[in-house]
Amino acid sequence: MPDMEELYSCAVRVKDTDLHILSDCDVSGQAVDLALQYRLQVETYANGRPEFIHSLVPLAQDRQAPPIIRDMLAAGRKASVGPMAAVAGVIAEYVGRALLAAGCNEVIVENGGDIFLHRCRGCTVAIFAGESPLSLEVGVRVGEQLMPAGVCTSSGTVGHSLSFGRADSVTVLAQSTALADAVATRLGNEVGVSAGKDRGIQRALRLGMEIEGIRAVVVICDDKIGAVGDVELVKLK
Repeated sequence: MPDMEELYSCAVRVKDTDLHILSDCDVSGQAVDLALQYRLQVETYANGRPEFIHSLVPLAQDRQAPPIIRDMLAAGRKASVGPMAAVAGVIAEYVGRALLAAGCNEVIVENGGDIFLHRCRGCTVAIFAGESPLSLEVGVRVGEQLMPAGVCTSSGTVGHSLSFGRADSVTVLAQSTALADAVATRLGNEVGVSAGKDRGIQRALRLGMEIEGIRAVVVICDDKIGAVGDVELVKLK
């Protein structure tokens, strides 16, 4: 998690949306309403559209859909995955941006490992990589000039999210948290299945930087790590 000193902490759980919010103002009265609002938009749109929930491939844009849905569809198309690959990241981002619009200056919203980050200074995000010996030993430094940022992690060995790969973690940095989430899912599928670890890591790094809007990618698989882009890796204590 990013540095947390001098920030209010708030937790919100609505079904499988599990938010941990850090901010420079008390948002406990707003956070639940915002989480419900954006989840309802996704659920309402998906009701009667099973392809939106289950598709593993991109879907066409829908100009009549709410903005949060259009962002999920756009992220899925850029990453070549289904729109639900962006759901955790997009909810984190929409809640975070709404809190900024309501008057907060610094906001961090984490949703199941996917983070929307807006601080007035740089901070470090630790990478959890399951059973890898590098788990929580390495962090990504996000400079002030990169804010706001989305920092999202996908894993083929940790958690319940669908992944066809074997990476312990794929962490993606982008301005759009929805895009970072979708691309982390896509790149996680590239590691450790049809190719060896080294080739899989290199393929994921190359593909990640070919996607417009991606600032950096960090891949951990067992005891190996690869990184590319505008990224500073930090050894954690």
